[in-house]
Amino acid sequence: MLTKNWGRIIFISSESAVFIPDEMIHYGMTKTAQLAVSRGLAELTKGTNVTVNTILPGPTKSKGVTGFIKDLAKTDHISEEEVAINFFKNMRPTSLLQRFASVDEIANTIVYYASPLASATNGAAIRVEGGLIRSVI
Repeated sequence: MLTKNWGRIIFISSESAVFIPDEMIHYGMTKTAQLAVSRGLAELTKGTNVTVNTILPGPTKSKGVTGFIKDLAKTDHISEEEVAINFFKNMRPTSLLQRFASVDEIANTIVYYASPLASATNGAAIRVEGGLIRSVI
């Protein structure tokens, strides 16, 4: 990429990199490490058309999460909608979105940052977490 003077490296991390959940400290630590690696690699691209960024998705309704929701609904004898409402009420109350993002919403962000349109963004942690993180930067 450096030889060709163009490229995109995109890490898919998680909002847990900066908003480490009590129940997933080990997961959050690995996602924080991705931020460090991403920023370090971005430093190596200074002055080029290669960018290195990290996407920080929030709670996303992936296949795995959908299965988890279905299992929890059966176990607790409540609807899947109630599971989602309870998750955001009790586990992620700071979410402004108050719903799971779709995989397409995350993918659309990735497509943009992989494109030439995002040429001025390098070394960034891009939040796609529905306003879960309360800091303004």
